[in-house]
Amino acid sequence: MNNLKEKIIKEIKKIYDPEIPVNIFELGLIYKIEVIDNKKALIEMTLTSPNCPVAESLPNSVKENILKIDGVEDVELKLVWDPPWTKEKMSEAAKLELNL
Repeated sequence: MNNLKEKIIKEIKKIYDPEIPVNIFELGLIYKIEVIDNKKALIEMTLTSPNCPVAESLPNSVKENILKIDGVEDVELKLVWDPPWTKEKMSEAAKLELNL
């Protein structure tokens, strides 16, 4: 994995869903992280539900945090609903944290 992608993942792991005490990466909300030309990040993410109260602010937080990374010049963030998020997308660490 390239260094910039690792930095992006590390930054995303600092962002938590306000209703669930687990970061959005471990929650499985990030579907795709791609680095283009070593300077642009392409992110596909979802939310736990389309009616999520942070539908506006959470994607903006992700984009803003990634833009702070040295070397990232642009972020294209797509909010996707297919496939829908389910608890199966959570990491084992997240499931343990939530006693699932």
